[in-house]
Amino acid sequence: MNIDEIRERWADPLLTGLTALLMIMMFVVSPLQALGIFAFQASELVLALLLVVGIFVISGSPIAVMAMLIALGMITVGAILRIRSPSILDLNLFAGSWFIVGTTMAWAVARATFAPGRVTYHRVIGAVLLYMTIAVIFSALYTFMGSLVPNAFAGMKVEDSPALASQVIYFSFATLTTTGYGDVAPVHPIVRSLCNIEAVFGQLYPATLLARLVTLEIAHRDQDS
Repeated sequence: MNIDEIRERWADPLLTGLTALLMIMMFVVSPLQALGIFAFQASELVLALLLVVGIFVISGSPIAVMAMLIALGMITVGAILRIRSPSILDLNLFAGSWFIVGTTMAWAVARATFAPGRVTYHRVIGAVLLYMTIAVIFSALYTFMGSLVPNAFAGMKVEDSPALASQVIYFSFATLTTTGYGDVAPVHPIVRSLCNIEAVFGQLYPATLLARLVTLEIAHRDQDS
């Protein structure tokens, strides 16, 4: 079985698999890292490696795989620097690596989800994955801004610690879903602008593209019954 046959057979199911992997990373591993239960250098490397394999099968693009490998290298360098001498450099390396991972995954997942052909259950889950990937991208951007501007947020200090990933993911999803609990708020004008963009996307995407995919999946299922 060559790579094209593998991609044709497993591309759609991998959308569901990557969704589960990303959910575990954000909603299980990150909180456990904040509690000191997981060693966050090792867990990030393992998760990034699994994402590289998944993106390669879904996209088949050497450029996408190269970008993911560069991100994996940045995570490795950041982990080494963090162990030797923690600083803002390793924090930005981690933020940069997950920005690359997020944008590359969003591109690959969007291509697979909205490709011509039958809309399956896995493609609907892929649309959910794309929605979650946007939160990852903005989490990296918020980390960049928080490291450059110490008082960019009220209620959250961006510093190199095991709890940071959980904090920025929490804030990003609160913004994406417009939950806005009020415990963390953007202060810097650029951060506020980023929050506005994420909030607009978070409201329009489920109501338009995701809803359309669900409608098409139901219609295709009814045709088969």
